[in-house]
Amino acid sequence: MKTLYLDCGMGAAGDMLTAALAELLPDPGAFFAKLNALGIPGVEYRLEPSVKCGITGSQVTVKVGGQEETSSDADLHEHPHDHDHHHEHDHHHDHDHEHKHDHDHEHHHHSGLHDIEHIVRDHLDLPEGVRNDVLAVFGLIAEAESLVHGVPVDEIHFHEVGTMDAVADVTAVCLAMAELSPDEVVVSPVHVGSGHVRCAHGILPVPAPATAAILRDVPIYGGAIRGELCTPTGAALLKHFATRFGDMPVMRTERIGYGMGKKDFEAANCVRAMLGEREEKPSDAVLLACNLDDMTPEAVGFAMETLLAGGALDVWTTPVGMKKSRPGILLSVLCRPEDREETVRRIFRHTSTIGIRESTLRRYTLTRREEERETPAGPVRQKISEGWGVTRVKGEYEDLARIAREEGISLAEAKERAGNSR
Repeated sequence: MKTLYLDCGMGAAGDMLTAALAELLPDPGAFFAKLNALGIPGVEYRLEPSVKCGITGSQVTVKVGGQEETSSDADLHEHPHDHDHHHEHDHHHDHDHEHKHDHDHEHHHHSGLHDIEHIVRDHLDLPEGVRNDVLAVFGLIAEAESLVHGVPVDEIHFHEVGTMDAVADVTAVCLAMAELSPDEVVVSPVHVGSGHVRCAHGILPVPAPATAAILRDVPIYGGAIRGELCTPTGAALLKHFATRFGDMPVMRTERIGYGMGKKDFEAANCVRAMLGEREEKPSDAVLLACNLDDMTPEAVGFAMETLLAGGALDVWTTPVGMKKSRPGILLSVLCRPEDREETVRRIFRHTSTIGIRESTLRRYTLTRREEERETPAGPVRQKISEGWGVTRVKGEYEDLARIAREEGISLAEAKERAGNSR
């Protein structure tokens, strides 16, 4: 299984993630030429070598209108304001940063999510999946800011220059992820820093409220380093792409990338990305089974739906002959070992059985994901299963059925028209 592991022991920011992922690509120079050809308004990317604590890596510089905007996180504010804000930071995730005020309304404007969507969808030559990833990341940031400031998402606005810089970082990471196309992304617990940061709203604790909101349900920790190590943009990118958060899996590493920050610390200020193959092993599963001879078909169907909704991996029935020559049903439920007890409770609650049999199985599976593809017949979601040297692609039935109904053709013809293979 193609696995990407992101070591965020010094936090994460958009520029650092961009540099780390770029080092994993076969030709980083060609990737940055592609980025500069996207036409993000006023944006120019540059990738340069950098050394931290004796380790050689790469550092990304993004210029907007010929000037380096030193905060990759767009200035998000509820609207309206009596004044605009301009950020002056030493680093994409600065550790002691102040917000400078610019009262000249003629020079600065704010952009909302609709403006960003207009830029991404109408002006950037990107695959549809990458566009969707970019907008999903900005959605996470805006939702967090909305929660923190207590205002609707559509009233959250991005500072004009900061917006372009953030669009540049988010787009670069999303495009790099698409080109690397890992089967899974494992992210380490995230070091967020400690102390306080000064911003336009006052002195705030680290992690900043928006970052903390984005990283809910994610393992994070502080430390001796004073300052903000993980930015809202970095947090949103990690949250969007992570398959899971945890320790590095057992894997055969093929490529390693170091994305360096601007500042120097006792610890190497970088995000480390490792790409390789994780050994495909069977997983444990529990098979729970019981015989039923006194339930109606409707009641059995409801029980099956409830078990699946409760997290069962699979549920099925088999006709069986029972005592006294009675026809009956064998109900089989496959679940994860950690879900065993709750699944047993559900079976007893929703069926008439008085006993359940348990078996432990070894389960071999392909990695599954879904992506939407534009076809001559319209958008079609595809289920992609990979692993064990096999790749399978299957069109989503509901999409294919919609095409068949709309065009008055058979399901087989709809599959052909949608190009349901690759």
